[in-house]
Amino acid sequence: MWHGKRVAVILPTYNEAGSIADCINGFHQLGIVDDIVVVNNNAHPDTSPAVALTAAREVFETTQGYGAAIRRGLVETAEADLVCICEPDATFDPADIFKLLPFSADVDVVLGTRTVQTFIFTGANMGTFLRYGNWAVAKMTEVLFNTVSLSDVGCTFRVLTRPGIARLAPEFRGNGSSFGFEMMLHAARLRLPMVQVPVKYLPRVGESSVTGSRWKAVRLGLGMIGLLLRERFRRHR
Repeated sequence: MWHGKRVAVILPTYNEAGSIADCINGFHQLGIVDDIVVVNNNAHPDTSPAVALTAAREVFETTQGYGAAIRRGLVETAEADLVCICEPDATFDPADIFKLLPFSADVDVVLGTRTVQTFIFTGANMGTFLRYGNWAVAKMTEVLFNTVSLSDVGCTFRVLTRPGIARLAPEFRGNGSSFGFEMMLHAARLRLPMVQVPVKYLPRVGESSVTGSRWKAVRLGLGMIGLLLRERFRRHR
């Protein structure tokens, strides 16, 4: 519990068998998390045995994609007042949830940002190209949606309030790796109160299937720009 509010953590997993147990234990040891849900998204076979030794509960989502896993996790955590989303690949420090939670008293969407140089650890996959690429798309979002100050569109560490989820969930459409950015765009369009807070960014265990190479990062970035423009100029009901 956090100030009388029930806290749940969603951990979507595909290729994090080597790091997921440490991530779960890190959240559990904080003493404030009431429910940890691992969404197994056709994950590596070693994932379930690793999760079974922890305090988390595991659910299975057969529709492939990061977005599909998060959407399933939001359904599974319907009883929580505050929902934290985090990737269990060792890039985030579970204790940084203490940076995010205080802002949930004032805003519905608390987003992490990984582009503050002070908090980028040696070996983290956040070189100059990715750092300024994320910053540039964030600033495009800020300008086109006339929203709050943004500096990262790819950080998946965040906290949502229950009212915020209720407003956002009907808007979700994507199931892929850009889902986190889609969520940010919907929050901006709906004028949900939100803020970005710097979090630590650490070396990943294993290679990312999304930004593991320069070409993958470029392709994802172009896809995000396309999504940004579509969401800004499409007609909404």
